[in-house]
Amino acid sequence: MAKVVPASSDEQLVEAVQSAGTRGVLARGLGRSYGDAAQNAGGVVLDLLGRDRVLAVDEATGVIEVEAGISLDRLMRDFVPQGWFVPVTPGTRAVTVGGAIGSDIHGKNHHRAGTWTQHVRSLDLLTGTGEIRTLTPDDELFWACAGGMGLTGVILRARVALTPIESAFCTVDTQRCANLDGLLEAMADDDDHEFSVAWVDCLAKGEALGRSVLTRGRFARRDELPEKKQADPLAFNPRTPFTAPRGIPTGLLNKYSVAAFNEAWFRKAPARRDEEIQSITTFFHPLDAVADWNRIYGSGGLLQYQVVVPEGAEDVIRSCIDAFSHAGVASFLAVLKRFGPANRGHLSFPMGGWTLALDVPASVAGLADLLDRLDEQVLAVGGRGYLAKDSRMTPELVRAMYPALPRWQELRDEVDPNHVFQSDLARRLKL
Repeated sequence: MAKVVPASSDEQLVEAVQSAGTRGVLARGLGRSYGDAAQNAGGVVLDLLGRDRVLAVDEATGVIEVEAGISLDRLMRDFVPQGWFVPVTPGTRAVTVGGAIGSDIHGKNHHRAGTWTQHVRSLDLLTGTGEIRTLTPDDELFWACAGGMGLTGVILRARVALTPIESAFCTVDTQRCANLDGLLEAMADDDDHEFSVAWVDCLAKGEALGRSVLTRGRFARRDELPEKKQADPLAFNPRTPFTAPRGIPTGLLNKYSVAAFNEAWFRKAPARRDEEIQSITTFFHPLDAVADWNRIYGSGGLLQYQVVVPEGAEDVIRSCIDAFSHAGVASFLAVLKRFGPANRGHLSFPMGGWTLALDVPASVAGLADLLDRLDEQVLAVGGRGYLAKDSRMTPELVRAMYPALPRWQELRDEVDPNHVFQSDLARRLKL
């Protein structure tokens, strides 16, 4: 158990940090990390959701200053109608700005736009010594915060550059790919597309191994919309029409039910369809349409496995998909994206190459051994796992996957010499 303290003024936050006990303190946003990154058992957790104000807006440039507890959902609801979109979005709007920096989130446009932190102009950081420092990308400590999992301090505020848009809709190209080879060939020209992601059938075998549905898109211009939408092209008021019920039995998602779903999903997709108009929610955040969607995994819960490998290591992606397929591990949500170059973040996850992410029931027999074997293959080619999704890596593996970790620890120790900022993830991985 942790003591949860609602965060209010800067002064009260400083006091909470300076009075932290031996189990330390950790800032928390919406808590959507899949593992233990936002947990601090026996310590103090600072709930930042009350710090959600928009402090300043430059209407000419789209640079906004916000408190770190504000969510991407709120930013979109406030600014999409004004012609601005967040620079990077993951598959859900339920992420705070502080969490976006702490996990250095990425989206379908990493190959073009990089990570969230690359669009941050400055941030205010409360350090372990009680000092509040303003950091810019010229400061190395800024990049220690990017993907630093909240362990460099409390991010209080940030100045972020939004992206101009003409409408709240995207033009989307969809195509079915018969196997992984066809998918990789199609994604080779992703530089020509603003957003790109592929759903992968991880139960297909043989010549159909890695069969996929690739969707790529860009924001639509106003004149590309149907006439009835042109009257109010920036209308944006997403709703959550469905809620997953409680009490779904563990085991409902198995290789048979998921295989049937995957077959239907693949066949439902068009062989090729270009320039379909889709809403922001449909294209970027389909899971946000179902509240508490994680309940479908039953009481056993889910585990998300996400790795990245560099260009030229596509065989490891193939090996991962093949391993899941032959093990019959049920995953109806598996995606492949292409990453652009890495940034300066010491613990930032993306690197130039390919990232595969999939959700699986955590109760699958033999899952731990399977993932351990895949980790070895990922590490052998210089790849790594994602700390924001992790619940099972070891300290030794993280040190090998993140060679800049020692330098990150030096920077962290300079501003938090007593290791005031702690988390269950930090203790497990000996960060």
